Amino acid sequence: MLEGEGVSKNFGGLAAVSNVDFHVDEGEIVGLIGPNGAGKTTLFNLISAALTTKQGVIKFKGEEITGLSPNQICKMGVARTFQAVKVFPNMPAITNVYIGAMFGTPSRVPSAEAARESEELLEFVGLSAAKAAPASDLTLANQKRVEVARALATKPELLMLDELMAGLNTTEITEAMEMVARIRDKGITIFMIEHVMKAIMGVCDRIMVLHHGVKIAEGTPQEIANNKTVVEVYLGE
Repeated sequence: MLEGEGVSKNFGGLAAVSNVDFHVDEGEIVGLIGPNGAGKTTLFNLISAALTTKQGVIKFKGEEITGLSPNQICKMGVARTFQAVKVFPNMPAITNVYIGAMFGTPSRVPSAEAARESEELLEFVGLSAAKAAPASDLTLANQKRVEVARALATKPELLMLDELMAGLNTTEITEAMEMVARIRDKGITIFMIEHVMKAIMGVCDRIMVLHHGVKIAEGTPQEIANNKTVVEVYLGE
């Protein structure tokens, strides 16, 4: 579904992502891990066109998306959330989702249909009771749920989650893991950056590891947990 070949991004003399090949198959949950500064969010930004690259090729469903705009990529079926939550703070939770339904899909959605879908998606992420609350009044965990619902409102085939579980407590992490599994059950492929190893090891089919912008390992959760290089640079004994 998603593939990249030789993808690179430099900031001045710093190679944030260096000649990375990757792929995400339809129906998979693929994890992306590595130390802070490894280039994980930069790679997500390149896929979603928040950043541009002149090196490497990124394809979605066989079609090159390198050089397209973020809104074009979204309307092709690639949605994302952000490491630092990006909600519309002064708007109610449901309006945040409604905006995704109205403006993130390939074809225009009638307002009544967008409103109904927004209600359904807030219920899906467990936020029906807070739909009228300004997003700024919600907890971090619930703001992240709003962001997931807004991304789902664009009707993605691929959802990229950037540290969905950062800052959450144990109960919230368990709930977020269950939500990721339910999203996949809806037929949506997932590519996720995460530092919470319980989550990565528990929900991912395959894991890719970046270190200093370079892919150093890829494999099943068990293979990654037993990889000496990954243990040394990231997981620890």
